[in-house]
This record gives sequence, C-alpha cells and structure tokens, in this order.
Amino acid sequence: MPSKKTLSCDNKLDKIVAKARRNREQRETTYRELALKIYPWICGRCAREFTRENIQSLTVHHRDHNHSNNPTDGSNWELLCIYCHENEHARHLENAKNDNLATEGEPKSQAHHRPFAKLKSLLKK
Repeated sequence: MPSKKTLSCDNKLDKIVAKARRNREQRETTYRELALKIYPWICGRCAREFTRENIQSLTVHHRDHNHSNNPTDGSNWELLCIYCHENEHARHLENAKNDNLATEGEPKSQAHHRPFAKLKSLLKK
C-alpha cells in the first residue's frame, strides 16, 4: 500500500501539471500566441528568422497602433524583431510630433539653402 508521502507528492504533481496546462491554454488565447500560430517566425522588416530558442525576441506589432484592435484573423498584426519594433514605434512617435507642430502653426523644418539660385544669371552670360 502506498504511503501518505507518495500520495501527497502525486497530488502536488497533479496540481502542478494542471496549473501548467491552464497557463498554456490561457497563453494560446492571447493575440501574441495567435499571431505566432498564423505567421511564420520571421521579422517582417529585416527578415531575421526565429526558432524556439530566440522566439522571445519576436514581437507582435499592431499596424494601426491600436492595441485594442485584435482581429483573430491577424489582419492588424505583423511579427517584428524587438529592434525593428522599437524603430517602428520611434518613427511613429516622430511623425506624430511633426504633425502636431504643423497643426499648431509652426512650420515643419525646411531646407533654406538654394544651390541653383544664381544659375539663371550665370547662364545668361
């Protein structure tokens, strides 16, 4: 007959396995897990390939920058490595900043140098 210690260990192991399964099921319902199932594990910008060993460096980017827009078909997602994802968000913030400056009446920065300004007068000679 098994001892109480063996039954206790088996019960603990069953609880751990059950918890791990629940966690896995919960993870598979997140948009990241859905995107990893839909798309190949390749960065959409730099084409770096990912494996199970480095998959944590592959992120899901929302194309419309709305993190609440998560259609299950993945139409608003693309997989990007952490470097390309950071670059994409930095560009988005910079564009938003420039748009705000333009709407507040301040002109966007423009080039003031005119290399061919005197060309017409030089060609007349």
